[in-house]
Amino acid sequence: METTVAVVDGPGQQFRLEQVELEGPRADEVLVRIVATGLCHTDVTMASMLPAEMYPNVFGHEGAGVVEAVGPDVSGIEVGDHVVLSFRSCRQCARCRAGEVGYCDSSLMLNYMGMRMDGSTAYSRASGPVFSNFFGQSSFSRHALAYADNCVVVDQALDLTRIAPYGCGFQTGAGTVLNVLDPGPQDSLVVWGVGAVGLAAIAAAATTGTGTVVAVDLMASRLERAAALGAVTVDPGALGEQSVVDRVKELTGGGATYAIDTTAVPAVVKQAQQALGIRGELVVLGLGAEEYQLDAIDMLQNGKVVKGSIEGDSDPQVMVPRLLAMHAAGEFPVDDWIRTYPFEEINTAVQDLHDGAVVKAVLVW
Repeated sequence: METTVAVVDGPGQQFRLEQVELEGPRADEVLVRIVATGLCHTDVTMASMLPAEMYPNVFGHEGAGVVEAVGPDVSGIEVGDHVVLSFRSCRQCARCRAGEVGYCDSSLMLNYMGMRMDGSTAYSRASGPVFSNFFGQSSFSRHALAYADNCVVVDQALDLTRIAPYGCGFQTGAGTVLNVLDPGPQDSLVVWGVGAVGLAAIAAAATTGTGTVVAVDLMASRLERAAALGAVTVDPGALGEQSVVDRVKELTGGGATYAIDTTAVPAVVKQAQQALGIRGELVVLGLGAEEYQLDAIDMLQNGKVVKGSIEGDSDPQVMVPRLLAMHAAGEFPVDDWIRTYPFEEINTAVQDLHDGAVVKAVLVW
């Protein structure tokens, strides 16, 4: 079938709408008519960092839409179902069976290599194949192929333009708090970078009764949103002679119990580590820098932990419904962060995301 995609033709190039051919669905695939797709920093980063031979490529990994066809090997999903799309996992390896689906043995191939497991591509154009299958969906498209493991069936009464980001960004931030850290009234949590992922973490922390929550960012508009969620805010650019590390330690009684970094800025990650208290724990979530330089003496002397997390250690089949239930109960107030853009304005949305003019951009057909 013919469909429209937002394609990137080479490293660092802008997105461009184009008509392509979409194959399928095969026996294990689900054809989804995409209604909306969240724009994530990961899409923008990956669109510029892949080797030249992996273009043209279609990204997008926060899709939401309506099922139009289902392969014969797929169960639990029917034509007409509304679905939120998330990352893929094989559901068969030892880690998947243990519930650690973000760390699936086949994660790299299933989510990032731009093709099916057999090496084929679902999209093509006159000049040849188009890489896709990004997070098992490539949902910067009017139609996307997904799978039973990354399709979460949702209530058809829900607005798909509002719930698309639950498949990655909101799940990652909230999942890091709820699954990885689980802070309580005696704890402090510092979130470095309060875009969509960071704000989702702060919103989740409010539900655990976290004692002190601190938001660190350079953008006043983001800090205002964090404050509305109950966080104490810190603008490093407005501290004068006091360092941001000293200010955070002051606010957390000598150092934070937990911290989350969403910036992937090496200097910020080091500050986040230094601002931890004794035996504090930092989770890094941002994609960008290949290396971080940490304070080794501080880590050794104070027993600090720095680690990463994929999607907040979430299983989307569990976490997406959990967050939707929290939202319905008024415990996850994320709607006001979302601004919708027509897909034709995808490059405007990218620029607004870069400039901090929007917290969460959602592209709609």
